[in-house]
Amino acid sequence: MRAVTQSAPGGVETLSVSDLPDPVPGPGEVLVDVAATAVNRADLLQRQGFYPPPPGASEVMGLECSGTIAAVGEGVEVWSVGDEVCALLAGGGYASKVVVPVGQVMPVPQGIDLVTAAALPEVACTVWSNVFMVAGLRPDEVFLVHGGGGGIGTFAIQLAAATGARVFTTAGTEGKRQRCVELGAERAIDYREEDFVEVVRAATDGRGADVVLDNMGAKYLARNVDVLADEGRLVVIGMQGGSKAELNLGALLAKRGAVIATALRSRPLDGKARICASVVEHVWPLVADGSIVPVVSATLPLAEVAEAHRLVESSESVGKVLLTP
Repeated sequence: MRAVTQSAPGGVETLSVSDLPDPVPGPGEVLVDVAATAVNRADLLQRQGFYPPPPGASEVMGLECSGTIAAVGEGVEVWSVGDEVCALLAGGGYASKVVVPVGQVMPVPQGIDLVTAAALPEVACTVWSNVFMVAGLRPDEVFLVHGGGGGIGTFAIQLAAATGARVFTTAGTEGKRQRCVELGAERAIDYREEDFVEVVRAATDGRGADVVLDNMGAKYLARNVDVLADEGRLVVIGMQGGSKAELNLGALLAKRGAVIATALRSRPLDGKARICASVVEHVWPLVADGSIVPVVSATLPLAEVAEAHRLVESSESVGKVLLTP
């Protein structure tokens, strides 16, 4: 198979496409001929040497894919050769073939083409598991998601709006903020010029946000706690703004609030399988009926993986950047 390999941790110049042995599915696994994969910020961290794959996972980057099942391992009865699928991966997506545990294989939502389906697994599983399964966002609650122009943000805005929440987001450019509003955000906040705490509180008569989905970590921790409503839930899924900060427990206690930090990639197989099954049940119908639209800014061939990483790293793209073998 063709796959992206890396000479050493570092910049995009360390990436190249090589021939590797075809993977073979074991018991409870399927082999997928990859139609497309997507570039996630976690891939950038792995490239730099900061986010190694969990034990047993492929060293090849790529946390999601779409494609056609080419072979099934022992005990697999749900899927057959030729089925079109998308999948959540612990690694291995930047390749023409990948082996996937059967519990992380999902059908392509109705009405979505096979290549575009690669934009869905990681964002759908991340947003659904954190915002709904963990934080329990309910209709009419206030939801704030940081980084509204990214893959997670564009999906979270749509899913929260489709389920009846009031949605606020932060974004750095006028173009991104406009797109966020088009996707369902009530207000897209310019984080360079505005204080998101003041904006959300003013729009909610001082109440604040019931759920915050944060990719910044330390840099935003104090203000995220400040913006929480009583019994609010802050879910941290990234550390783009650092990993260490001081937490004012007094402020959190006064609000009866919660701070939750989660990771998807390192969860056990049964946990990821439960998330995937819940996504298929609750989220895919919203994709199929057009309530949620995959947002893809660019699709590049696998050989242009360096350019794809540059595009995501620059924060110029809106939504996902895809790679096709």
